[in-house]
Amino acid sequence: MDAVLPWWDIPLLIGLGLFAGGLAGLLGIGGGLIFAPLLLWLDLPPHQALATSSFAIVPTALAGLVTHLRSGTIPSRSGLAIGLTAFASALLFGGLAGVVSGWQLLVMQTLIYVVLAFTVRARPEEEQPQDDDADDKPLLLAGVGCIAGWTAGMLGLGGGLVMVPLMNGPLTVPIHSAVRLSTVAVFFSASAASLQFLHEGRGIPWMGLVLGGVAALAAQWTARRLDHFDAVVLVRILRGLAVLLAIDSCRRAVHLILA
Repeated sequence: MDAVLPWWDIPLLIGLGLFAGGLAGLLGIGGGLIFAPLLLWLDLPPHQALATSSFAIVPTALAGLVTHLRSGTIPSRSGLAIGLTAFASALLFGGLAGVVSGWQLLVMQTLIYVVLAFTVRARPEEEQPQDDDADDKPLLLAGVGCIAGWTAGMLGLGGGLVMVPLMNGPLTVPIHSAVRLSTVAVFFSASAASLQFLHEGRGIPWMGLVLGGVAALAAQWTARRLDHFDAVVLVRILRGLAVLLAIDSCRRAVHLILA
């Protein structure tokens, strides 16, 4: 399916692309939580919007990943474990997304956001785990990578909004390390999902890559400044986004059901 955008939508795409990229570099989320609602707002059907969102996530996450690799701040064993499992899982779930209706995909999104809004917790700085612990849990982080693949393959989301609270909470990975590891998983899961969508002819690759290319500029800028942000502030941003996006996804799901 091709789409022709009115010229007045292009500045909106650029502006929201920069906003999504800034959040991606800061929170390790890939930008899908902004891309998917934006593309739905532009009247793309849910399956097309979520597939196009995956195309946009790839360059966005790549920009943050390159920045973290250059700084040497990604734990090697954990990064490899979460990246490979995210790639494999996204290939699996990407093939299943086409058999699920649009409103069901949106309901899944809503449930994810609601769970996160209630589980993510802002902890005082003295309660944050230490960075030395980030490379001690490769098997557990491989399981987190599977979650990333599911959200990318089924929902067109990078999965960072799920992975970062999960790593920082139950797995006690430091928030800054969780963001960096999430960026690894987001890149690999979105790449695998995009390959699946290309094979199936779903989504609009040019639109996703243009949107993601703009977002990549902002993602690199914020990724370089990640350590300047307080951990509690990062967690609170994640919680606020989860609440807002739960409301939006629920509204869209109800609209599709009633229609």
